[in-house]
Amino acid sequence: DLPMLVGGSDVAFRETLYLMVLAFSRLYTCREAFGRALSLTASQFIVLIGTAYRQGSEGVSIRTLADHTQLAATHVTTEVKRLIGKGLLVKSANMHDRRGVLVRLTPKGEDAIVAINPFLRRVNDRLFHNVAREEFAAVSRFLSKFALNSEDALAEIRREERDRATREGWTAEPD
Repeated sequence: DLPMLVGGSDVAFRETLYLMVLAFSRLYTCREAFGRALSLTASQFIVLIGTAYRQGSEGVSIRTLADHTQLAATHVTTEVKRLIGKGLLVKSANMHDRRGVLVRLTPKGEDAIVAINPFLRRVNDRLFHNVAREEFAAVSRFLSKFALNSEDALAEIRREERDRATREGWTAEPD
């Protein structure tokens, strides 16, 4: 018996997958709303708030910011440039690694974070209403495993698409 089957049926498994898609879609909608409240895109908002949480006293590297936000470093670099253009971020040389830069909020960026925090708190209070710390910890453990497994799943999708392309006589897009 497979662990995701209940009584030989995968109905509960599929319903959970649909709930995950719904919940993640709604989280992304919240992210978009936070961005709109600051006249930013969802990605720009995540980079801005990620900088606020990770900058410390010296600033945050692009790599650390990318790891924290779960965005590609190239995407973070693009959004940082846009946020610098909006006067919300500034970058400086990284004294510990001359090849890199450190990013930090400008006073205008700090004001934006202060301005969005009440809205963010109200939404988060509703999102996590009646969710116990233990439940959230279980979700966190699950998502850590799931994210790691998703890398393997995406590699399997790429293999299948390459194999199908070969069988059908055309070339698939490179990785």
